[in-house]
Formats: sequence, C-alpha cells, structure tokens
Amino acid sequence: MSRSQIAILDYGMGNLHSVANAVKTVAPDCEVTITADAAVAERAERIIFPGVGAIRDCMSEILRLGFDQILTSAIAQKPVLGICVGMQALMQSSDENGGVSCLGLLPGAFHKFTAASDARGDRLKVPHMGWSQVEQHSHPLWQGIAQGERFYFVHSYYLPTAESDCVAARCHYGVEFAAAVASGNLFAVQFHPEKSAAAGLQLLANFSQWQGA
Repeated sequence: MSRSQIAILDYGMGNLHSVANAVKTVAPDCEVTITADAAVAERAERIIFPGVGAIRDCMSEILRLGFDQILTSAIAQKPVLGICVGMQALMQSSDENGGVSCLGLLPGAFHKFTAASDARGDRLKVPHMGWSQVEQHSHPLWQGIAQGERFYFVHSYYLPTAESDCVAARCHYGVEFAAAVASGNLFAVQFHPEKSAAAGLQLLANFSQWQGA
C-alpha cells in the first residue's frame, strides 16, 4: 500500500525544512516532499503552501514558477494548508511594498499594523512577534486544540476580520485580525504551526488526516 503524500511547495520563501520536520513528526506514515515540481504537487494528496519574507518577492516567484496555476487546481481537488505569507498570498492584495496584487483565491486585503496601544496603554511593537491567543471558529483542523490556545506569530501585515467572510479564527493585537481563514479544501493560518509547540503540531496532525470539504 502506497504512503499518503504531502507536498510542501518550494518557491524559496519559506521555512520549508522546519515545516517538513514538524509534519514528519506528527504524520510518520506520510511521505513528505519539498518540491517545486508541478507533477509532484499534482500527485500529492495534500499540499502545504508556506512563506516568509516580502510579498512582492513571494508573488514574483509564485508566478514565475506557475504556482498560481498549481494552487488554483489543487484547491479544487484536495486539502491545501497556507502558512504565514502563504496565507497573505492567497488573498486579493496586500499594502506591503507599496501595494501588491496577490492570487485572489480568497477575498480580502492585508494592511500594515500601525503603532497602537494595548488595553493597559503599552505601545505595541511592529512586527507582531510572539505568542498570542486565538479564538477559533468551528473547523476540523481545530480538533483537539483548546479554545483560546496560544500560537506563535511573526508578521507586520494583517487581514482585518471585517474584510473577509472566510475567517476561521481571530486574534487581537491592537486590532482584531484573522488568525486563520478557510474555504472549501483550503485552510490558511497567519501563525507558524511548526513553531507553536503542541497546539501547532496538533493542527498539522489534523491537516495530515483532513479529507477536505
């Protein structure tokens, strides 16, 4: 019996090996492959779309490699997990780098955090970096994860919850923003599950078993 395949898309802009190692830990029966090969992605039962760095550079590589077509096709057929800038790239646009058009696979635009204050009046730093509580909406990928669990974030741009009807989790850092979005076979998170200890590993384990919509 062949092993289930999970493809991690490689466009030079993600913590690929950290993600791969985390997935291998929670899904030892799966074959985890880091790839830029469309054929490998097409054969895989599930796809992970990570990302770090500036959205302009990310979008340039995504389009150059034809990952826009791979993702559009994959989302119609199989479970896809976006991580951090991978989530940002799925939206319509981002204010980063003077304004960048993204893939437009989900509604909404990313905006930059401004210098704000928390409830105690302490000035919030940008980027938002560290552990923050996440308020979940109902979805299979939250199975076994406590409501209000903390996940690890590193980002300067955010998706306001008011701008999207696909919000699957909320977080607050000066403003309320989407910690996760979901639509059909697609689930994407702003935080880094591979850096989020037991809760992050549980989410990756859930994804490795999720059959999609």
